[in-house]
Amino acid sequence: MAQSDTLSITIAQADKVFLSTNYQLLATSLNIDVQKAQVLQASLYPNPILTLDMNAIDPENNKIFHLGNSGQQSVQLEQLILLGGKRKAQIDLAKTNVEMTELAFQDLIRQLKFELHTGLYLLNQQQILIGKYTKQMAMVDNILSTYEYQAHKGNIPLKDVVRLKGVYLNLSNERATIYGDYFQQLSKVQTLLQTKSIVVPKVTDADIQSFIQPFDVQLLINQALENRPDLLLGKKDAVFAEQYFTLQKKLAKPDITLFSSYDQRGGAFQRQVNLGVAIPLMFWNKNQGNIKSAETQIKVKHLFVEGLKSQVIAEVQSTYWQYRQTVSEFLKNNKLYDEDFEITLKGMTENFQKGNVSVIEFVDFFESYNNALSEISRIKIQLATSAEQIKLSTGKELF
Repeated sequence: MAQSDTLSITIAQADKVFLSTNYQLLATSLNIDVQKAQVLQASLYPNPILTLDMNAIDPENNKIFHLGNSGQQSVQLEQLILLGGKRKAQIDLAKTNVEMTELAFQDLIRQLKFELHTGLYLLNQQQILIGKYTKQMAMVDNILSTYEYQAHKGNIPLKDVVRLKGVYLNLSNERATIYGDYFQQLSKVQTLLQTKSIVVPKVTDADIQSFIQPFDVQLLINQALENRPDLLLGKKDAVFAEQYFTLQKKLAKPDITLFSSYDQRGGAFQRQVNLGVAIPLMFWNKNQGNIKSAETQIKVKHLFVEGLKSQVIAEVQSTYWQYRQTVSEFLKNNKLYDEDFEITLKGMTENFQKGNVSVIEFVDFFESYNNALSEISRIKIQLATSAEQIKLSTGKELF
């Protein structure tokens, strides 16, 4: 793979690329500008209405468009005046909508960053495993060539060659399985980062170790209740419902329309100028249905928030205990797996090639060694994922 075809990147660098290039984020961020424009729209006053009326046909004088001093024409200008604080209520609703859109954007970032980070950690371990399996396959292939030659000469039994071929095929199948998962995950990460390059995450053992932190579950719950964007969005939605209820009550108050008109010959007097006011009489329709509906929506939204709080608390507790279990498992496995594994593998391989170790012993050790590799990789991925789930459930960068 050419160097230009790969993107070697740390988690922090991936975040920067993600925030600046992800199309879904960029499109969603524009929704904030859309809602801000609605604040401007809500603050605008109603336009005045100008009405022009002129004669088209005068049958008495047999004229068309009979204007001038002896003809007829009139002009009326009217302006709607919003009363009862309706304009302010509409502005408040629009501003709350902006805040809700911003919170929805933050929640999208929270979820997509979880997908990105867990994907990068998984890719890292998969690439490490693929590299180790490839190296082992090359080593077994080299041994197999020697054994096939010796078996052909009758120096060793053919069954030993068959066992080694079985080891090679197992390695090939396991690597193929990892490759299948790897390319599927790579596609997701490439989509999130909007890149065609092969993403090579730069993750060290120290990065994995940094996920081991002492946490208090109640502190995590408090942080979640304060920071979770989806919970804050639910609360803001309840505020929106209250503001909408306020607007519906204000809509029950009538507005007035002021007007002024000039009538050349159609009124009681020639060239008369009139002033007037129009106001609806709120006898029957006082917006009762919308007010009742909005009032009920407030109760619905507050119940939804309480349910969301319970869900957040349950999620934090669940991820916390899973995290604790994963940390315990990781620390125990770390004690069991050390450099002795690699040293023993090298020693076993050399002794096998010298004939000091039987094929059965070599194959058994090889399978145990690869099982250990897979287990160590699994627990590292699980620790990273558990840590990311803590961040996801609290809505806070804790690592």
